[in-house]
Amino acid sequence: MSNIEQRGLLLQGMPAEGLQQHISNLRNRLVYSGCNDNLAIEAFATVRELSDRILGMRHFESQLLGGWAMYQGKIAEMQTGEGKTLTAVLPAATAAMAGIPVHVITVNDYLATRDAGLMRPLYESLGLSVGVVTEGLDFKSRRAAYCCDITYTTNKQICFDYLRDRIERGSNTGKLNLKLACLRGEASKNVNLMLRGLCFAIIDEADSVLIDDAGTPLILSRAVEKDDPMLTMYRQALVLGNELLPGKDYVLCESKRTVALTPKGHLCLERCAIGMDEAWHMPRRRNELVEQALVAEHLFKRDRDYVVHKKKVQIVDGNTGRLMADRSWGRGLHQMIEIKEQCTLSANNETLARISYQRFFHRYLKISGMTGTACELKRELRKVYGLGVVRIPTHRACRRIAIPEKIYLSVGHAHAAVVASALALSALGRPVLIGTKSVLQSELIAQRLLEAGTEVQVLNAQQDVDEANVIAQAGNAGLITVATNMAGRGTDIHLGGGVAAIGGLHVILTERNDAKRIDRQLLGRCARQGDAGSYQIISSLEDELPRQIYGESFIILLSVFVHRKSNLLPCWIGSRVFNFAQRRREQTSERARRFVEREDERLSTILSFSGEPE
Repeated sequence: MSNIEQRGLLLQGMPAEGLQQHISNLRNRLVYSGCNDNLAIEAFATVRELSDRILGMRHFESQLLGGWAMYQGKIAEMQTGEGKTLTAVLPAATAAMAGIPVHVITVNDYLATRDAGLMRPLYESLGLSVGVVTEGLDFKSRRAAYCCDITYTTNKQICFDYLRDRIERGSNTGKLNLKLACLRGEASKNVNLMLRGLCFAIIDEADSVLIDDAGTPLILSRAVEKDDPMLTMYRQALVLGNELLPGKDYVLCESKRTVALTPKGHLCLERCAIGMDEAWHMPRRRNELVEQALVAEHLFKRDRDYVVHKKKVQIVDGNTGRLMADRSWGRGLHQMIEIKEQCTLSANNETLARISYQRFFHRYLKISGMTGTACELKRELRKVYGLGVVRIPTHRACRRIAIPEKIYLSVGHAHAAVVASALALSALGRPVLIGTKSVLQSELIAQRLLEAGTEVQVLNAQQDVDEANVIAQAGNAGLITVATNMAGRGTDIHLGGGVAAIGGLHVILTERNDAKRIDRQLLGRCARQGDAGSYQIISSLEDELPRQIYGESFIILLSVFVHRKSNLLPCWIGSRVFNFAQRRREQTSERARRFVEREDERLSTILSFSGEPE
């Protein structure tokens, strides 16, 4: 990065008018000569200098390294708190000044809006326009945002907008067809398109977008008629499912979230179907509907997998803790959960178009990204997306202190230990962030803290209205914050006055997630940018992960090793148990992603004969 430093020295003493003239000349050269390495070095130095003047933030060498890795089309692994938002400006502005439309893609609307707002003055001083695409924007606003030089959005928003454009264009999507349309005077059809194309994507939290979300295909659908006869069948399926006996008529598999009817269950359903509509006399359809009803009844839990708000079932993303208001489960599962929760019944959906993230991101001319947790996935990222991973050294030495993990016999004992630890540290003046895996757990712990007579703020999918304010206060002295994974990725908690001197923020993780990467994201909220901080994991053998992977019998057997007075499992045993469970879950998730990729390829082959785009 010495070349960038040398170029930067020439710009430091340049007056504002001279710098603007330099930017104008640089943009012309980038447009007409292409974005080669020499011009990119000059662009990096210019952006760095302007950032110092406009924002008061000068890129560190580690940020220059991260930006250069992304410019080269790689994933930059930068530790939490290293300033990835500012780093992304370097490749984004360089490409945009060369006339390349840039999409900066992140995991939620909050981060997209925040990052665009923070960096807008810098982009505008470079003569670049910035757009933001979030949930709720109308067609005109979306199109205007995508027409900007740089567009901040989320992976779900841009993927669905791409599918809408594909439907709008129909099957005539080839370059030759588009040129012929122009000759025939039909080019006005493109007025109804939102995107200008898929040119260069910079993916923030790349492992979440490219890996965690890749296990589920994106399906664009529309509601069918409300009087769909299937809605009645869903109600009947739930009634029939409640007449079956667990263990005798069906077997639950919590780890895979599936239900298998036994031979006795098949016979019982056959008897129950006598006298019902003709549709119930088809064994395969009948069994599938009842199995789905049992899944809805027993394997999907309120305030864990979904929340109920204003008589509406809304899905909660387990990895991020956020609501997915525009998403619904398929094959009748969503409607069956609505019936179970006595909510307003939504219409069935019919599929208009679908695509996986694997296929979608292959459509870009160039992609790159950044995250704090990528090295564990470098094999899969290279195999699926052709992306290399570069680990970027930290700007300052990390001062994060890990306190030994505690694993209790029961959830009750674990929660009591969490509350005691939080109260003790809060009394010393240190802020505490308590991370939970579900809305329900966050509410239970918050209630315990309130009963103990302490002030607490809560951040979860049901209480997300004032998210920015909660995060802004979370580093204040003595304050306790209870949050789901919403407080994980991208969240920057600034320490209040005097907090750094007494140890900084302390993070308590109350339940391990399905992947270590997600744990690391939450634990990484403390000790950022060389500050002091500490963390501890306090969990129990009754948590969802060990119970689903090992089963109740193994947990009972393991409880033999629990110290009876303290109700604690020896740390070396507990860590191995949980580490193995996370590896098993990660392997299962990888197989699911491979299945989605193969299924997408299969559907593409089938649709290629009909000329349909997706």
